[in-house]
This record gives sequence, structure tokens and C-alpha cells, in this order.
Amino acid sequence: MAETDKKTATKDPGRRPPAALDHSSESAIVTRRSFFSWLSFGWLAFIAATGGFFTMMLRFFFPNVLFEPEQTFRAGFPDDYVKGEVDLRWKDKFGVWMVRNDEGIYALSTVCTHLGCTPNWLSNERKFKCPCHGSGFQASGINFEGPAPRPLERYRIVLADDGQIIVDKTRKFQQEKGQWSDPEAFLKV
Repeated sequence: MAETDKKTATKDPGRRPPAALDHSSESAIVTRRSFFSWLSFGWLAFIAATGGFFTMMLRFFFPNVLFEPEQTFRAGFPDDYVKGEVDLRWKDKFGVWMVRNDEGIYALSTVCTHLGCTPNWLSNERKFKCPCHGSGFQASGINFEGPAPRPLERYRIVLADDGQIIVDKTRKFQQEKGQWSDPEAFLKV
């Protein structure tokens, strides 16, 4: 029998023995266990992809809502504000500074007219100073230093029937358009 193996080996030198007899290619043999592990991995990947797809589809049914603060609010009574001072109590909640001078009260926007940063009120220097690019604004809102191209905007401010101040942020007044002289841009007290 050994002679027949030699004869077949000499007749066809490129012929290899069957994979079941060749022990050098054990890593190439797919066993039942490795097949099912790859099959289960494939199913898990399919389930994960399908779950991700259905999650995106479910998200489509809910609106993209941005909750913003109220645009109109009551800011108290005129006597609550001190002459010559900038009141900061509405800065964080509504984005408004209330300023009272000898003539009356006005509501300034807390948004810098340069790139939209929020300036800080420096009471010792009596000015608003933007921390981003150094724009400076007087207490009246007029820009006097830095890259800000125009003064701060004012919001509509009126008295309600009960005597409280109502600030309406949906209506803005710009100084460069001559809107600061509008009766609703300034509350005479």
C-alpha cells in the first residue's frame, strides 16, 4: 500500500491529500462551533443595526422643540429701581438689564452687537464690558470701545394697569435707526 501512495505521489506532484487527512491546515477547517459563533455575531450586528434604525424612526415622530424664556414679563414697580444704577436681576432669566436714570427707565438687551456674547456690568467703571473681544458700552447702551459696530438694543417697556413695568422682548429699538426716541423704548417716571 505504501507503494501505491508513492506511485500516486510521483504521478501527480501538485495533488494534495484531502483536507481531512492534511493536519497542517487545521486553522482553515470550519467547525460547527466556530460557524455558529460567527452566525450569532452576524445576527447580533443585524439586530443592533435594525434597533438603531427604528430608534431614528421613532425620534422622527417627536418635534425638535427649543424651550426659550418668555418674551414678555413683568419687571416689578418703577420704585424698585434706584436712579443711576443698572439692575442685574433679569440678566440670567430674561437677558435684560434694567437701567434707571434721571429721565426714566429703559430695558437693554444683554447681547453684544459684535458677535452675540454677554457683556458684564462693571459698576466701578460704570460700563458694560464684553469678555469676548473687549467691546465697551456706556450705561445708556452706546458703544465707545472695541469692535462692536453699534449700540445695545432696547426692548419695549410700558406700564401695566396695575402700575407694574412690562418688558416686551419681541419689539426691539435700535439707536442708529433713531428708534430710541420712540415712547415705548423708554419709560418716563
